[in-house]
Amino acid sequence: MVVNGGKPLKRMKRRVTADFYDFLTFPSPSLAASENFAGGPFRSNVRSFLTKHALLPPPSALFPHLLTWQILFRIGDLTDGPESGPAVVCLDVVEEDVARSRSVYCDQCRVFGWSGHPVCGKRYHFIIKADGSSIGGYHKPCMCCGDILHLSESKCKSCNHVTTTDDVEDWVYHQLESTTHLLHGVVHANGYGHLLRVNGREGGSRFLSGCHIMDFWDRLCKTLGVRKVSVMDVSKKYGLEYRLFHAIMKGHPWYGDWGYKFGSGSYCLTQEAYTSAVESLSNLPLSVFHSQEQQPHSRVQDMISYYQSLSEHELVNIRDLFCFLMGLIHNARKTASKVDDITCKKRRLNASGLSSSWEKSDVERVEEAMIRVLRAVSGSNWVSWRALRGAVCKVASPELLDYCLGELGGKVVYGGMVVNSRCNPQTGVYEFRLEAATGSCYGIIANNNSSGSKYPSEDNLLQCLRYLYDSLLHPQMMLNYVEEGTRTLAMSSAQKLLDCKQFVKDYSPEMFPLSDLYKIRISCQVELVDDSEDSAARIPPELVVLPMNATVSDLKIEAANAFQDVYLMFRRFQVDELLGHSGVDDSTQVKLLLGSKEVVGVRGRCIGKNGLSKFRMERGLERWTVECSCGARDDDGERMLACDTCGVWRHTRCSGIQDIDPVPARFVCPRCQNSDSKPKSSGLCKDETVTNVSASGSCFGNGLPSAF
Repeated sequence: MVVNGGKPLKRMKRRVTADFYDFLTFPSPSLAASENFAGGPFRSNVRSFLTKHALLPPPSALFPHLLTWQILFRIGDLTDGPESGPAVVCLDVVEEDVARSRSVYCDQCRVFGWSGHPVCGKRYHFIIKADGSSIGGYHKPCMCCGDILHLSESKCKSCNHVTTTDDVEDWVYHQLESTTHLLHGVVHANGYGHLLRVNGREGGSRFLSGCHIMDFWDRLCKTLGVRKVSVMDVSKKYGLEYRLFHAIMKGHPWYGDWGYKFGSGSYCLTQEAYTSAVESLSNLPLSVFHSQEQQPHSRVQDMISYYQSLSEHELVNIRDLFCFLMGLIHNARKTASKVDDITCKKRRLNASGLSSSWEKSDVERVEEAMIRVLRAVSGSNWVSWRALRGAVCKVASPELLDYCLGELGGKVVYGGMVVNSRCNPQTGVYEFRLEAATGSCYGIIANNNSSGSKYPSEDNLLQCLRYLYDSLLHPQMMLNYVEEGTRTLAMSSAQKLLDCKQFVKDYSPEMFPLSDLYKIRISCQVELVDDSEDSAARIPPELVVLPMNATVSDLKIEAANAFQDVYLMFRRFQVDELLGHSGVDDSTQVKLLLGSKEVVGVRGRCIGKNGLSKFRMERGLERWTVECSCGARDDDGERMLACDTCGVWRHTRCSGIQDIDPVPARFVCPRCQNSDSKPKSSGLCKDETVTNVSASGSCFGNGLPSAF
């Protein structure tokens, strides 16, 4: 049995699915209190949580610096198929020993303003893989051909490649950098974390939406006592930059639904600039697009007029327009989902890839046969799904027929006709008929929904959404639709929203009270006696939990233990005195000394720091100076280059170099161009003369793909 810290770790046991926690509700708000760690610091809470709820498979013993805990969940009452058991999802928690890690420093901390934090001894990766497997399972891939091998097998049966321990370790680290996970969040031992990945259904999830995953992550962070979590919002939906799109509709990013707020903006943008940009762009009146005296009207004007005519409420500004359009898309998807349930279960198989085996000509042949049947129907009679399928049953396979029936609604037919579809409100039967295409507007073809009102199909709605996004919101593609002043303001506002990617949630206001009423919680801010190395260092305070009758001596010991436990540089830290209470006897009770205060400063020293200085800050041993014309004075994750004369960094965009353009082999900043300074460096660089923290060598991968 694997031994860690003197305690035997639990082996993986088979559990019946009914015993699994429900992903949609776990952990409950009462869990931390019931297990007596509510209100405590993350460093101790996460250990209690894993010991109680997670299982550690024996294979993790191969890498004691990458222990992989595992928790299995059921997803409500969902099943994995008609004849299968409940749907199951696996959460891996990789406990990374940073001192022995391949990536000691955190690029995410550097970008979010936490680069002055000391390097923590532990990082906890919370990962849900898209394929449902576990990082710490009993199987591993062949590094040569990719075939799956049992952990006990060292030689691949397919290609005879011998897999070494180093190969498996490479694979584990690759999992920490993968961009395909449904969830990947990492939390340092000090409680500061980063949400690196959320992939919902558009990102490959079979059962979980982005909202399901975010709800779980938020509950987990609250339960574990996480302090702050950052997210670099580069998510997309429908192929659009969702941070811009969502801000226009709701006034905040998608992550704002869970309390994430403006953290810092690239190019020195502020919270006020972000808020102003949201208001300016979302409140831009639609009337400005109709004030032009253009003949004929532009496509943008006609499209706006069309959706204004569809809406029961007046669409006044850009926010109203996009909210209405998204509402139509949402309703169209709900209707399509109901149709799937009513019509056929086999069509769901087609959506997962069966249709890839059909030629386009096969699909067109079946559609033509169905349209001939509809033409033969007299008057305005509807044809049921079953009747239409039966009339063409000999034309193709049942699977292809079901697929074509599902795609038939909204098809434009020669002669100015369109295939209309509906779900009969009385019988629930899905029906079709041909109608004159009178509700068209630049490719917008109306379909009947179950209520009988006419709206475009989902495909056409998405086409309109993308066109309006490009025309009205995207700064590089905005049309010359209004007078120059208004257009300049709109472009500037849109660019600011795109440049604000960094959002943070502070969990401190949501921290649970202590579950033990006979204990007190003290926040200890440390001051080092011999701290004269770097003013950029920022040591966050640490929480300690003490008995009600704890003395000053107890507080010093617990504070020293807390900082030793969390930070590598503090492995031999000792507390000398309490700031402001230097003459107080160690036997004095803390409660009497501090009263109702829950914050105290402690002064101490790190004994024998030799060899530990590299762990002083998350920014690493690098020293750089950022002084850009936009006002930026620190790395913000955007592309930068250094002056070859003075070595000072600045944004490429602020230097007149667009993001799509290559950087020059030699660059001299304007200040040095006007002086006689000699070159300070030759090709001084971060990431080959150009830096982009969010995309460079991070141990956590880069950015967030689709969150939906």
